[in-house]
Amino acid sequence: MTTPTNIDPKDIRAHWARYQGDQYVEGWASLWDSDTLPWDRGFPNPALEDTLVQRAGTIGEPITQDGQRRKALVPGCGRGVDVLLLASFGYDAYGLEVSATAVDACKKEEKENHSSYRVRDEKAGKGTVTFVQGDFFDDAWLKEIGVPRNGFDVIYDYTFFCALDPELRPKWALRHTELLAPSPAGNLICLESPRHKPPLAPGPPFPSPSEAYMEHLSHPGEKISYNDKGLVNADPLREPSKAGLERVGYWQPERTHAVGKGENGVIHDRVSIWRRRD
Repeated sequence: MTTPTNIDPKDIRAHWARYQGDQYVEGWASLWDSDTLPWDRGFPNPALEDTLVQRAGTIGEPITQDGQRRKALVPGCGRGVDVLLLASFGYDAYGLEVSATAVDACKKEEKENHSSYRVRDEKAGKGTVTFVQGDFFDDAWLKEIGVPRNGFDVIYDYTFFCALDPELRPKWALRHTELLAPSPAGNLICLESPRHKPPLAPGPPFPSPSEAYMEHLSHPGEKISYNDKGLVNADPLREPSKAGLERVGYWQPERTHAVGKGENGVIHDRVSIWRRRD
């Protein structure tokens, strides 16, 4: 499929009509190559910053008791601003993107703005920053960076779940169980958005209600049904699978990007934290 050289942001829907299912890699790469980045806010979501400050007791410190620096991953990291934020808190932070253009943009962001991310804890200092090109569902990028022992201690998902075709959500959930460190060290932080988008509205970003995160992460790899109104068919009596993640935190953030708010300023976004059940 030919990569477009120019894409009008108004034609994003038409663009995505050409990239279905597993073709999402080519779809996102072509947007980067055409410099069509309508999702780029230019700075980290303040909800992540507040989570790292206010929920440190849940997530854990960036340095382990034996002096090892914990590792954080941001799949679909965009321009890499969240990766730089995590490193400023002391994590060795990894940003994953699908295109070479995106990775170049991340490295440029780090070079030009790294000093804007102040050290949050002088004892911990700053962690390293690594940007890598690859497909989230493929292992090649893991081999390139060296697979972290026991997986990643923190994974942050914001504009990734909502960017994927909903058909890929079972794979998305299963992949997180493969990459996340065992409990309680491993924590998946999801900034759930957009929750207030009409359930049948086209994407990306696709509507992402909290019920969708709950069903998919509780039953990773399993097909989750949606009704004719676009809502998850959730059975409250259904047991989570043995591989399912457990939600250990869920709240409305005090701050978030404007896109996560309604017209009256009410915050629709939610933050959830998940762990493996092992």
